[in-house]
Formats: sequence, C-alpha cells, structure tokens
Amino acid sequence: MRMRTFSARCAKEILRDPLNLLFGLGFPLVLLLLLSAIQANIPVSLFEIDTLTPGISVFGLSFMTLFAATLVAKDRESAFLQRLYTTPLTGVEFILGYMLPILPIALGQTIICYLAAVPLGLAPSVNILYAVIGMIPMAVFHIGLGVLCGSVLGVKQVGGLCGALLTNLSAWLSGVWFDLKLVGGGFQKLANALPFVHAVEMERALCAGDFPLALPHLGPILLYGAAVTAAAVFCFLTQMKKQ
Repeated sequence: MRMRTFSARCAKEILRDPLNLLFGLGFPLVLLLLLSAIQANIPVSLFEIDTLTPGISVFGLSFMTLFAATLVAKDRESAFLQRLYTTPLTGVEFILGYMLPILPIALGQTIICYLAAVPLGLAPSVNILYAVIGMIPMAVFHIGLGVLCGSVLGVKQVGGLCGALLTNLSAWLSGVWFDLKLVGGGFQKLANALPFVHAVEMERALCAGDFPLALPHLGPILLYGAAVTAAAVFCFLTQMKKQ
C-alpha cells in the first residue's frame, strides 16, 4: 500500500511535465516517419519498415532513462526524499515506486511506434504483440539505469549524461541505422558487449516471428537489467544512510 501511494505520486510528477512527456513519446515516431519517407525516395534498402520499427522502438526507450533519472534527481535535491527517508518505505519499495509508473509509458511508446508503422507497410500480425511484450526487459534496464543515475547525479548532470550520451550510445551501438558488420572490429565487439544491439535483434526476430533467433539475445538484456536495478537499490540505500 505504501509503495502504491508513492508510485502514484511519481506518476503525477511525470504527468506534470507534459511537454517533455510528449517529446519522449513523439520523437521516435517522428524519426520513424522521416526515415520511412527517406526510404521511399532512395534506390537501396536502407530503412526497411520491418527492421526500422523494432530499432526505433528500442531507441525510444532511452528517453525513459532520462525521465527516471530526472525524477529521482529532483527528489534528491529537494526536501521531499529527506522526509520520505523517515517513513517505513524500504529501498526496494522506493526503487519500484519510481520504476512502475514509467513502465506503462515505455510500453505505450512502443505500441505507438508499431501502430504507426502499420500504415507505412508493416504487416499487422500477432507478432507485434510479442514484440511489445518482449520490450519489457529492455524497458526495465533503461528505467533502472535512470534511477541509478538519478541516485548519484544532480538534475543538470543527468540531462547531459542520460539525454545526450545515452541516446547517442543507444543509437550508434544498436545497429539501428546501419549494419554493425559493415564497421566490424572493436566497434562491433563493444556493441555486442552492450544490451542495445541485443534488444534490437531480439525485437526484429520477434516481429518476424522467429522465436529461436530472439531467445539468445534475451540473456544479456536480463543480465544488464538485473545488474543496473541492483546497483540502483544499492546507491539509493547508500544515499539514505547519508541523510
């Protein structure tokens, strides 16, 4: 009950900034429309809708990191969390309270991307539902990473780290814009060591209905998600002890 109340409060805080929320939900959609228009006017298959949509959906989750990090950082810099530290809420309940309201937003963003892709040529099928469900582990990773960053950084710092650095990492190291095999070498090895490319490949496989191809990519995503969530709990508890 306590966590549910705290979670509802966090949801209200997110909805109080509709401009940023609209940008986070709408920017991936704008990219999808723009790149689809480019594909329609070039002679090579660079941004095919079947592979572009899953990639854009994964890229859009980087905004969830920014939402979570900003929310936690604002609470830390105000007296709000200091008052909450005196309540019976545990560190895990705090983390879940921050994460749960953002998860539906992440899934809503994914659904919007896939629905918008149907008129652009994506074949409607039950595989889209599987792709949306398959996005949950990566959404947990991004939201957990945001809570982690918000637990150790200030509001201005999370804007640069989660807003600029993470979105670029998610874009260039995920294989959304180009085939990583074209670059190869250390760049491809680095990309494969991070969860972004695994999320994109898993989403593409799920969207195509190829579950055996999707399954190997799930492990790294779950591992990263568990690691950042555990780190977020640890850092948050550390901050609590300092108060």
